[in-house]
Amino acid sequence: MKIRVKFSKHGVLKFIGHLDVMRYFQKAIRRAGIDIAYSAGFSPHQIMSFAAPLGVGFESNGEYMDIEVNSLTSSKEFIDALNAQMVDGIQILEARLLPDNAGNAMASVAAAKYTIAFRDGYFPSFLSGQTVASFYAQPEIIVTKKTKKSESTFDMKPYIFECSYNEASASISMTVDASSSGNIKPSLVIKALYEMNHAELDEFGLLITREETYTNVGTEEAVQLKPLGFVGSDYS
Repeated sequence: MKIRVKFSKHGVLKFIGHLDVMRYFQKAIRRAGIDIAYSAGFSPHQIMSFAAPLGVGFESNGEYMDIEVNSLTSSKEFIDALNAQMVDGIQILEARLLPDNAGNAMASVAAAKYTIAFRDGYFPSFLSGQTVASFYAQPEIIVTKKTKKSESTFDMKPYIFECSYNEASASISMTVDASSSGNIKPSLVIKALYEMNHAELDEFGLLITREETYTNVGTEEAVQLKPLGFVGSDYS
């Protein structure tokens, strides 16, 4: 049985890297008595995969991992048992039974939604609903993307699905491509916004929260984004 687990990650745990989070869940699942399936071979390991590793320093309300179990009583009992083993900062939000033909979490990722707030003293003076709307209304957003091995210039606009400013929380909301072929970092979008307004970005001033991770249930031409848990169902 394949289970898609949704969880949140907040507080000091935002400084814990992906591999440590994976090891943490392996231990927590054993302590919770979850009947997880193991791989075959000389070195069996829990069958577990994560959707999209979260950057160090990011918080999240929409992380996902897939696991395989030999048995399951109910989604609620699974959530309660695992939450009883969680430390402050991580909470299990959903456990959905996947159909047999469902793709794994990592391969299913199409986009992610983020909220970008600002540390005290780092709020940019130019930022407003109008400046964000003008930024997103551009026909092209040309940026330079650097990796360890290369540097490339491309139009980022097709990879941004929405971008807006929230006056009440003084924050920016955006949904961007998070697939293996696109994978736009929210800081790259913010940097382009700053450059358009002739300002220099200090990434230390950003407080980034991933709100949700999406799969595309439409087509490449007509994208229809749904949360990764959309493909599963509660089990009771």
